[in-house]
Amino acid sequence: MITVEDWHTRAAALRDELITAGKLTSPEWEEALLAIPRHKLVPKFFQQGPQGWEMLSASSPNTRERWWRGVWANTSPVTRLGSVGRLGAQAAIGPESSSSAPSLMTRMLEALQIRDGQRVLEIGTGTGYNAALLCHRLGDRKVFSVDIDAELVEHARGRLAALGYHPTLAAVDGVAGLPEHAPYDRIIATCAVSRVPWAWAVQAAKDGLILVDLKVYASVGNLVLLRREGDHLVGRFDAGYATFMHMRTAEFHVGARTVGTRDREDSEQRTTTLTHERLWDITPLWFLVHLTEGGRVSFGYAMDPATGGPGPVYFATEDGSWCELSPAGDGDVRQVWEGGPRRLWSRIESTLELWRQLGEPGWDRFGLTVTPDRQVVWLDEPTGQHRWHVHVNS
Repeated sequence: MITVEDWHTRAAALRDELITAGKLTSPEWEEALLAIPRHKLVPKFFQQGPQGWEMLSASSPNTRERWWRGVWANTSPVTRLGSVGRLGAQAAIGPESSSSAPSLMTRMLEALQIRDGQRVLEIGTGTGYNAALLCHRLGDRKVFSVDIDAELVEHARGRLAALGYHPTLAAVDGVAGLPEHAPYDRIIATCAVSRVPWAWAVQAAKDGLILVDLKVYASVGNLVLLRREGDHLVGRFDAGYATFMHMRTAEFHVGARTVGTRDREDSEQRTTTLTHERLWDITPLWFLVHLTEGGRVSFGYAMDPATGGPGPVYFATEDGSWCELSPAGDGDVRQVWEGGPRRLWSRIESTLELWRQLGEPGWDRFGLTVTPDRQVVWLDEPTGQHRWHVHVNS
């Protein structure tokens, strides 16, 4: 029987799980995973239940076993709560910081092709677990990590020191990187950004790699691995899919925005034969929709007044354009209502048709080029026919 304190057994079980899933392939990172006591860096986390958020910790007899299971599971435990908007007259509480799932950490670290002697800058210290893996692999003097939250940095500093690790940590805005210690052979961002800060490019060494989660809006985008080639960055998106919490810097953070009301009395009506309405489930297509529209496309289901349940699906943009589709039934034709300055559903259909003509490309066919004044997403080749500028409304 495994005791709760037998963390080496739990670490080995996690290692085996990641190897089986194809998320851990290198002996170096396997050794690091087995060497770092993750529970020492995540002494508590929050779990949402029927009564709201509950704190699980090592110090509570009531939650200790659940904490042990959670901290050594391949999950992303929420480590800090904060205000995430308003819920009526009260502030809505939600995740503000988390510890990334180990499978995502090892996948990213392996994607960076880190070699002995290289210097690595991490954007987003968090709990310090990722920094600990890096320290074990490279040594303290090669690891640099920043976070905008001074309290998180100090907690991470103390816990890392207790494990014998002393990387360079700084409580600064990650958008600016850490110029006083540049250049870096590798830069890894454990937070999402709406566009890649040019400061990171400047601080990357020649042929250096930068791995970042580019999200033009919440959940719209993916990890992209960029290489510094002279005066620009260029690289491809990851073939899989991953998502991080957005950077808390206002300039690079994408929060919720209000869209206008939908009034069928002031709309044009047409039909569509498209039966698949959950376009947001196809993440490369949803990314392409946002690139072609040049702004956020909100979505959801309107209430069915007859049943009180979900009714028509709708899409809307911040300029007041919107569309609704009648619920999918047994027939091949659905009703569409479009209002506002643009015929939104017609434009979405055009993007869908383009995506199909291009062979329904997955993430691995998309790439990104970053220069000081523009960021361009491309398909297949940087100089190919299909390119889109990254537009983000501040």
